[in-house]
Amino acid sequence: MGNVDLIKAKKIAEEIKGAPNKKQVCGEAAAEYVSDGMIVGLGTGSTVFYTIKKLGERRRARLDISGIPTSIQTEILAGQEGIPLIELRECDKIDVTIDGADEVDPHLNLIKGLGGALLREKIVAQNSKKMIVVVDDSKLVTILGERTPVPVEVVKFAWQSTAARLKRLGCEPKPRMSTADAMFITDNGNYILDCKFQKIEDPYTLAQQIKATPGVVEHGLFVNLASVILVGNEKGVRVIEREQGH
Repeated sequence: MGNVDLIKAKKIAEEIKGAPNKKQVCGEAAAEYVSDGMIVGLGTGSTVFYTIKKLGERRRARLDISGIPTSIQTEILAGQEGIPLIELRECDKIDVTIDGADEVDPHLNLIKGLGGALLREKIVAQNSKKMIVVVDDSKLVTILGERTPVPVEVVKFAWQSTAARLKRLGCEPKPRMSTADAMFITDNGNYILDCKFQKIEDPYTLAQQIKATPGVVEHGLFVNLASVILVGNEKGVRVIEREQGH
């Protein structure tokens, strides 16, 4: 495990240590959507941590599943839990992906990527029959961008030029740092610019504009991808399902 992975592991461990019980209840509830013979996309983050731990427990009780991890951190955790892992090229379609989110709007659109795994998370989500998102109730917003920036993964080459172009879309892009003097590097060897928009009234159009910017690899707007949102709150788990045709 490299230095970047150690930083990620420490960050997630700290989040989990202080996590309210609703994260655990929500994460474990998502594991019940997985049945024998499924190929499961394994997300990244402090709530999905509990999903993976629960799947490991069910695996030891002879649940037959295979997992596709969205980050090196998740790959390590799934391996520790005894979950067999495969690569995306080895299957036609992922049965279900379970992942977290940083913001969820009323239309089930998401901002993801504060954990740094947005590129692999989106590839896995787009190749899944169903995407289940696990969050606590603090992640629900009336409009995307209320609290968090949109992470944008960019190539290292001329990243300042990419940042300048993104700024023209109406945001304040800031390079993500892993230390005071070193930029964060993703599992794919790229940088991340955290782009703060005042509010995102049309996430679909903005997603297209960001993706069309030279130097951008991927962004953290997940539009029309989530099928089900599991929301952990003080009373338990609330289930929000996407309406058919939306």
